Amino acid sequence: MAKKIEKTNAARLLDKAGIAYELIPYEFDENDLAAQHVAESLGQPIEQVFKTLVLHGDRTGHIVCVVPGNCEVDLKALAKVSGNKKVEMIAMKDLLGVTGYIRGGCSPVGMKKRFPTYFHSTALDFDTIYVSAGVRGLQLAISPSALISFVNATVADVATL
Repeated sequence: MAKKIEKTNAARLLDKAGIAYELIPYEFDENDLAAQHVAESLGQPIEQVFKTLVLHGDRTGHIVCVVPGNCEVDLKALAKVSGNKKVEMIAMKDLLGVTGYIRGGCSPVGMKKRFPTYFHSTALDFDTIYVSAGVRGLQLAISPSALISFVNATVADVATL
């Protein structure tokens, strides 16, 4: 018998909103939380597995950026689109306190507060993208347009290879 997957807070919020998704468990490695490992574990292209990053803008405070696993945030582009002069990644030690999530399990859904959120434009190239479900070892397979709408995100070119 298959092990029952525990619903995360992110999954419960999507259920409440009536948004379709699939929870996909994978084996994670504490020493390798990279998106490449997640993509390989899921058997999906790295461009379709998105990582959720939290930054701080000098004018807006905390912001969330969701980019393909093989990309980095384009700090200048993100600053411009978010109305900041400068943005920088928050310290890893601050992630749990700010979002309620730990590294490797940060979901764009269900953070402690709603922060301005930016998705890299390639998310819309796919019918389904994969983002963390809020814990290590569990991904959400979800329509990017449904997710972007749900978290009230802006779509922009905010990543570089």
